Amino acid sequence: MLSDEPNRPPQPPLPDEQNGVLGKRGLHTVVQRLGRTLERDRLVQETLTELRQQLKVDRLVLYYFYQQWRGQVTCEALAEPSLSILGSTGADDCFNDNYATRYLEGRVRAIANIAESELHPCHREFLESLHVKANLVVPVRVHQRLWGLLIAHHCRCPRNWSEAEIAQLQAAAQQLATASAIQNS
Repeated sequence: MLSDEPNRPPQPPLPDEQNGVLGKRGLHTVVQRLGRTLERDRLVQETLTELRQQLKVDRLVLYYFYQQWRGQVTCEALAEPSLSILGSTGADDCFNDNYATRYLEGRVRAIANIAESELHPCHREFLESLHVKANLVVPVRVHQRLWGLLIAHHCRCPRNWSEAEIAQLQAAAQQLATASAIQNS
């Protein structure tokens, strides 16, 4: 093989997938997967940002389940940066099969004042550590499984959630659940 650069050795061809190394098809697959991930993340971020502004809440997050009943905050929209809980794994010990089953069945949890609510102490302590005063949670169900939770936090004071606000968060969860970027992730 002739080269225009005499001091540079010719480049070896890309190894193939049969040898266990990323080949052209493998690289194409990785690029496609990356594109789908970016599309999903953009959709989620835009949804959260728009919802936070419409609901006028301090924090809106997506809690994504990466294992059965184990998850973390993978996306958030904030009224101010100091409210960030991005990457938080939550109180997974408090979130057991009983709670998960309820959310899988479509449970919506609207708590106007966590200090006065009948919450398990573990859950109350967790919310207090995040400075949450009011909490609204709706499930995101994809392919008959609990994919994540959309959660609105009001941190400045307690807040009564209206039926319209609850319906708006439920509609956003349904929109995410049926988006091809989410369905294919």
